[in-house]
Amino acid sequence: MSDQDDATRRGAATPAWTRERATRVGRDAGTVAPIIYPPDRPLDPSVHIWDTWLLRNRDGSIAEIDGWRVILSLTAPSDLLPGKRHDVATIRYFYSRDGRRWHSGGPVFSGGELGSRQWAGSVLHDDGDVYLYYTAAGESDEAHLSYTQYLAMADGGTVEADEEGLRIEGPWEHRAVLHPDGDRYETESQSRGMTYTFRDPWFYEDPETGRTYLVFEGNTPVPEGSEACGGDPAQQEFNGSVGLAESPTGDPTEWELREPLLDAVCVNQELERPHVVRRDGRYYLFVSSHRHTFAPGIDGVDGFYGFVADSLRGEYRPLNDSGLVVANPENAPFQAYSWLAFDHPDDLLVNSFFGYFDYDRPSLDEVAQLPESEQFRRFGGTLAPTLRIELDGDRSRIVGTLEHGHIPLGSEPLPDSPFDERAAEPSGYGREGGHPEPGGTDGF
Repeated sequence: MSDQDDATRRGAATPAWTRERATRVGRDAGTVAPIIYPPDRPLDPSVHIWDTWLLRNRDGSIAEIDGWRVILSLTAPSDLLPGKRHDVATIRYFYSRDGRRWHSGGPVFSGGELGSRQWAGSVLHDDGDVYLYYTAAGESDEAHLSYTQYLAMADGGTVEADEEGLRIEGPWEHRAVLHPDGDRYETESQSRGMTYTFRDPWFYEDPETGRTYLVFEGNTPVPEGSEACGGDPAQQEFNGSVGLAESPTGDPTEWELREPLLDAVCVNQELERPHVVRRDGRYYLFVSSHRHTFAPGIDGVDGFYGFVADSLRGEYRPLNDSGLVVANPENAPFQAYSWLAFDHPDDLLVNSFFGYFDYDRPSLDEVAQLPESEQFRRFGGTLAPTLRIELDGDRSRIVGTLEHGHIPLGSEPLPDSPFDERAAEPSGYGREGGHPEPGGTDGF
């Protein structure tokens, strides 16, 4: 069945990641990342660190505040079992002069944030003002954790910097920004899938049109009895989408829902942390996704996936025919996740967090069967090495790696970082439960 036939059969007006393309997902020399070894020291030993994003200017460039660059991350106390970290997620910030040695600034908020915990988003630095978009997960003061999600934001913050360091300070005004409408984006009560998503707001201003957007993760409603996926309910539950909202005036506090940029009905349930990079006149849309969120019949991998179009609302085509841009190695399938691409004059750079290493079982569910000491030992909980990606139209290829958590500015030359494709699939970490040899310093 062709891509066009598949999209027509589902009645999709939105560009689609089709089953025909997704079934082509497979590791190869250009997409498999090298094995990650633990750094000498994590960025901040007191916390687990995972989803991370950059303080950016309106044009998408990395903001530089008196010589400092800033990242924000989801964090949880490092004495908490890693699998429980999402239940208490807190946004913290870190700052650096060289993009290698990061200083902890502490929690961004000191009260008033929405939801029982806060999940990933983005942050805009605009003429001295800070706008932080985040996912409000659950409800404030709820007695039992729920998985309600909506898009929230906080404004009123400022960044103060001097030779000694940098501070992000309030007072913040928190507000709900967007909820699903049940038409273009599924509500929690409509959900039939394994998970529900309406999260990960990401600010983007289109340089071609000057229009201002939020890109986010959602689900496309697929009513029971629908003919989508050939009427197969088991496939219909996998209905991820990349959502879009627009600010009609460019005001970063006012938003209206628009039609999705991309849907993955019949393909995948979660298109996490979507974001756009414009390079060489093309629009590259990236998402992260898990192996277990692919629909039955598709053998996906935990990886970073990408699509390209000639305009923001254009007809997106999967990179490398399948969409796969970065795959974890087969013998380290959960070593990294939550990839974020950012542009550099030399190459596309992609950062992620260091997840479970010395672990090659086919499912993360089995982590809970390990002794607690092993669950802690095998979780990196810090930033992963940054990858260099060569983009050539509809193709991509990993061409090098930088140190753990190295975030260079566009004005900084990249270090020589040759990529040995043989390092992507070594024989393994050793026997089950063995300790890998550390891979050298990372500058933390």
